[in-house]
Amino acid sequence: MRSGIDILVGTPGRIKDHLQSGKLDLTKVKHVVLDEVDQMLDMGFAEQVEDILRVAYKKDSEDNPQTLLFSATCPNWVYDVAKKYMKSRYEQIDLIGKRTQKAATTVEHLAIECHWSQRAAVIGDVIQVYSGSHGRTIVFCETKKEANELALNASIKQDAQSLHGDIPQKQREITLKGFRNGTFKVMVATNVAARGLDIPEVDLVVQSSPPK
Repeated sequence: MRSGIDILVGTPGRIKDHLQSGKLDLTKVKHVVLDEVDQMLDMGFAEQVEDILRVAYKKDSEDNPQTLLFSATCPNWVYDVAKKYMKSRYEQIDLIGKRTQKAATTVEHLAIECHWSQRAAVIGDVIQVYSGSHGRTIVFCETKKEANELALNASIKQDAQSLHGDIPQKQREITLKGFRNGTFKVMVATNVAARGLDIPEVDLVVQSSPPK
């Protein structure tokens, strides 16, 4: 970075660290890309993103960097916050449009109502019926504790491993490799850990509680 680079890809916290320690100069930035902008501008990250971009942006200046914001979901508040970084003539590109069918037509969707105390047993049964002993399953949980408990639960009769933010990066890579190779058939992950996973031929995806 001291020698000069063309493209920097980083998480907000790490970029901010380098800015504060003087290893990074963003005054000449020409393009800013925020991926998963609904997450980046949410409460946890918004302040860090603001601190980083303050260096490169001048209020109402036409010389500000070109800004590209990507998001799978765009609630109204995302547009409101995004306008702070966009020029007044910004363009909005919607790849979904008004189509009501937004999921693959080959995927079957089921909603199962059950008491939380029975959830592990029900998930175990659903895996057996819809994925069998040879299929691959990803189960999404809200918390790390829930992911650990579910991966170890006797109701899930296949080999299962958990994936979440407390697991070191090296171990995460080993876990993902094992899941891809078929070493174990069930991966229990928090939503955060599972962002951007690319795993082919997953037979079943379970949300252990409705995503908020």
